[in-house]
Parts: sequence; structure tokens; C-alpha cells
Amino acid sequence: MTGSALRWGLLSTASIGETVVHANRGSEVAEFVAVASRDAEKARRFADRLDLPVSFASYEELLTSDSVDAVYVALPVSMHTEWTVKALQAGKHVLCEKPFATSAADARRCVDAAEKAGVVCVEGLMYRHHPRTELARKLVAEGAIGEVTLVRGALSVAVPPDDIRRNRALGGGALGDLGAYCSSAFRLFAGEPRRVHAERVLDKGEDPVDLRVAATLRSRSGVLGTFDVGLDLPRRDELEIIGTEGRVVVDDPWLCRDTTVQVWRDGSCVRHEAEHTSVSGDDEGGVYRLEFETVSSAIKDAAALPFGADDLMAQASVHEALTRSADSGQPVELSAQLRR
Repeated sequence: MTGSALRWGLLSTASIGETVVHANRGSEVAEFVAVASRDAEKARRFADRLDLPVSFASYEELLTSDSVDAVYVALPVSMHTEWTVKALQAGKHVLCEKPFATSAADARRCVDAAEKAGVVCVEGLMYRHHPRTELARKLVAEGAIGEVTLVRGALSVAVPPDDIRRNRALGGGALGDLGAYCSSAFRLFAGEPRRVHAERVLDKGEDPVDLRVAATLRSRSGVLGTFDVGLDLPRRDELEIIGTEGRVVVDDPWLCRDTTVQVWRDGSCVRHEAEHTSVSGDDEGGVYRLEFETVSSAIKDAAALPFGADDLMAQASVHEALTRSADSGQPVELSAQLRR
């Protein structure tokens, strides 16, 4: 254990936790030291397999431990807000997987708890911290493609019917599991949406979830967005920002294993290389390491986070609006304070 590293504890033994723990192995600023599960044996086996010093037989035990500075919440979506709030109230910094909250009211509970306890709350949209995403934003801001007119995203995977992501009671569904990436990308490149409209196809389970979702978004300035997500489709990872003079294409935008950003103008492509990082490339865990190192460094240095409380509230509000639209089949207007 390095004395300068922020000590992280993991709530859940889910596979994403393994990916994140492995990704941060050897980091000088973020170190995983503990895991908690409601099954003591399961927690112990997870800790032994990943060489974590401590395992806990309940989430509450980890939250009261002096050996942990910050908590990574990798529980099912239905448990995100509950345990984020409990961790914050226990005085732990929190990074919660997306969506950390599915409504503005739940997001407000988390933000208020963090402010009251004087700790940090972060949503796990890891791609936003990667140098390649920052490069794409810089190119767009500098006018490389003229004025932004459209943001197009897609993300799909194929998971079996018994996968947790298709369990409604646990907060499953394509919009919650995958849509957060696409809606957050629209917000990064186009600003806050004024109106959203989503359509969904449900699976055929006893308690059906949204199997596929397609959505459109419109910003106050007239930038349009489209995205589609699916839980029963071939793997697709797409992000394209179209402007009046060209387009930016980001291949593999969410796991960031590619290090280039393509700028297309007049039928020709210029590839821009992102800032070198030792964890870029084929290792899909690299993007998670950058996320945890960015957050851990900000916490240790008492520095401002790249995405703060306002972003948490806005992202949850957009998710809620998309859900309402998918439920009703009608467009939903967002409140004026989220527009720009």
C-alpha cells in the first residue's frame, strides 16, 4: 500500500468491480483495499482472488471502516441512490456507476448528502475523463468542423435474458445501462437539451424492460441529437459530431481503446492523436484507471472536479425526461434551468 494513495472500498462483487480493481493495480493515487458483499464468503473469495487486504460481510461494515477513504458503488441501478447516500452520510467520498440517480429528486438527495458531509460524489461516466474525449471537445470548440448541428451516438450489446441488465426490479433496461453514455455525450458537445423524445421496444419477460431505445434531443440553440441503444444487438460503439463544415468521428468512444480522433472535411480525413497515456490502447480497463486517478487526485488535492454537482443534477434530469418520454411515447420538455 502506498501512503499517498486514496483508499477505495468496493460495494459489490460484480464483474465491473474486478475490471476496475485490476485497472488500478499499481496506481500511485488510487488503491482498492476492501470489498463488501451481503455474502461473507463471496466477499472473502473476491478479496482473495484480487489480493484485497480486507473483506466485509455487509455494506454497512465497510462504510464504518477507518481503512477506507472512498467508496465505489457498483451495485444494481435500483440500489445506487440508497447506497450512495449512505456512503456519503458515513463521510466517504463516492464514485457511483451510471446512472447514479434516475430522477432529479434522487440526484438532489445525493448532492445534498455530499455537501452536508463535506465529501465528493461522482458519477461513473469514465470516458469523459479520457484525453481523447478532451481532444474531441477541444477540436469542436476551436471550430474544426464549423458550428455543431447534430450529435449522433450508439451503443449496443447482446446479453442473455437472465442477465441483471434485463431485470426490471434491479433497475435494468437499455436506457439506464447504455443510454447514459449517449445522452451525456450530447450534453458534452451540444449543451443541455431543451426537449427529448424516446421510443422503446420491451422484451418479452414477465416484468418487461426496455430492450431497445431510440431517442432524439434538441438543444435550445437548435442542435439536434440522435442515439440508439440495445441489449440484444451486435456490439456497436459510435459517436459522431456533425458540423456545418465537417464532422468529428470518435471510434470506440466509450472504452477509448483507440487513441485518435478523426476530423472529416471535404471528403478527406485528418487523424489527431490524443495526449499519450500509458493506459491507452487495447486494455479496456485503462479508461477506468484514468477515471479513478482523476477523481482521486482531485479529492486528495481538494481541487475542483471536472464534473460537479450541477452536472449530476442535469444528467439525472435528462435521464428522467427520457424515461418519461419512453413511457408516454410523447416528447418531454426539460425545465428552463437546464437549458443553455
